[in-house]
Amino acid sequence: MAHIIVLGAGLGGMAAAYEIRAAVGQEHAVTVVGEGPHFNFTPSNPWVAVGWRKPQDIRLEAAEPLRGKGIEFIEVPAEAVLASENRVRLKDGRVLDYDYLVIATGPRLAFDEVPGLGPAEGFTQSICTGEHAQSAWESYQAFLDHPGPIVIGAVQGASCFGPAYEFAMIVDADLRKRKLRDRVPMTFVTSEPYVGHMGLGGVGDSKGLMESEMRQRHIKWITNARVSAVEPGRIKVDEVDSKGAPVQSHELPFAYSMLLPAFTGVPAVRGVEGLVNPRGFILIDEHQRNPTWRNIFAAGVCVAIPPVEVTPVPTGAPKTGFMIESMVTAIAHNLRDLLAGGEAAERATWNAICLADMGDTGIAFVALPQIPPRNVTWAKTGKWVHLAKVAFEKYYLRKMRTGNTEPVYEKYVMRLLGILRLKNRD
Repeated sequence: MAHIIVLGAGLGGMAAAYEIRAAVGQEHAVTVVGEGPHFNFTPSNPWVAVGWRKPQDIRLEAAEPLRGKGIEFIEVPAEAVLASENRVRLKDGRVLDYDYLVIATGPRLAFDEVPGLGPAEGFTQSICTGEHAQSAWESYQAFLDHPGPIVIGAVQGASCFGPAYEFAMIVDADLRKRKLRDRVPMTFVTSEPYVGHMGLGGVGDSKGLMESEMRQRHIKWITNARVSAVEPGRIKVDEVDSKGAPVQSHELPFAYSMLLPAFTGVPAVRGVEGLVNPRGFILIDEHQRNPTWRNIFAAGVCVAIPPVEVTPVPTGAPKTGFMIESMVTAIAHNLRDLLAGGEAAERATWNAICLADMGDTGIAFVALPQIPPRNVTWAKTGKWVHLAKVAFEKYYLRKMRTGNTEPVYEKYVMRLLGILRLKNRD
């Protein structure tokens, strides 16, 4: 009997555990190591941050549904991966042996790379975790009593731009509903070379669509932006040109700000030779397998993917839900085949599909595959995107409660996008 450990109980980790259990059967042990007792549906964090969802609406206790599938759950995070020993040391001192390890921890949030950034020791909010979204909502409520300038965006090195755009548009929609929008100047700050770049080099006419949406909502923007420091009520931003040369420095006042940080790998894997790159992301081959430690696989935001292109200010490549789900499926099937005496042969599709909610409408971005050249690339806007994201939230939470291993995106989003393409053709 083999023991498979999954590090992480988020979008990638929970899905990986369920798919691995379904693929390898009950004769092998599967253990999930999480950080705390809950699964949190991260894509809904922007709604929590404006009070459109409560934290309990988008989270669930992880232990019971995992146990129902014969998967052990340990709510103590890993302190160190001891790859040479095939062991994981937990923060409570326990050491777990594994035959195969699947790393799906997500990232470390590198707020420390910009002075004054972040909700804990800085002056800006975040929507990266459930706790951050709740803190952002508490700060937003105080802001509503004393409205003023808002600054939203993503700093240099960030790789997940979609939530920043979502949050800017959702806040705009919420303030309009509250009849406060006319009292709130808004600025979007991003390390992207243009709005709609998304860390993907653009998707279809994403640049034109996003510029149009920003103008319609009276949101100013600064691109090629490097945030040098955040002080109480003030953000210092250096804008550069296409060659990286300084163009202008800005000091943006704010009464409320949400800036997404850059990511790194989590401390538990940092410094393991052959396992990670200099930023701590897991090195993988085309089968989601580490080239050095052949019994270690990885999926999700923790994996090392090079930027799609060089930009004047560093930007990373996003790992969307569709891509993560395909990574998880590939890992599960490869483990099944390895345990049966075969070889790891399955590859993830690495397709990118993003549903960006805007409160009362939204934009869908499709890049198949994510890394150019692509077979399909387009962006569409409409109220259907908002409705699709609501449906996706409900569907995915049910998937986590029941342990359903049917790919959500493949069944739901891809069919919906196919219908829309046919409608557009008509």
